[in-house]
Amino acid sequence: MAVESRFVVIRHGVEAKTFMDKKSADEYDKMLDMADNLANVFAQSPLELSDSASEELSIYLAQHREEVLIALFAKKPASKVPVKKAAKKAAEKEIKPKSAKLSEVS
Repeated sequence: MAVESRFVVIRHGVEAKTFMDKKSADEYDKMLDMADNLANVFAQSPLELSDSASEELSIYLAQHREEVLIALFAKKPASKVPVKKAAKKAAEKEIKPKSAKLSEVS
């Protein structure tokens, strides 16, 4: 006989989703908490959203929290390729345009 451990996320007395590992269940529960908090923010705003639109938007923003944090400048985007400092400085020197004096432009 096999024994399986399952982790169930229950919201407002209703089974939301079942997971095979605790970490995934905790992450999902945290996402739902964020969505609830966002729905409360939307409810207090002057914008009139239907309940379904508010719920969908809240869940979408909670699921994409990394992108939202970057958009709000609360988090820096992850750099894809680390650049060496010397190479970066050399590239900056090549890119910098020479500034023209006002007397030369007129």
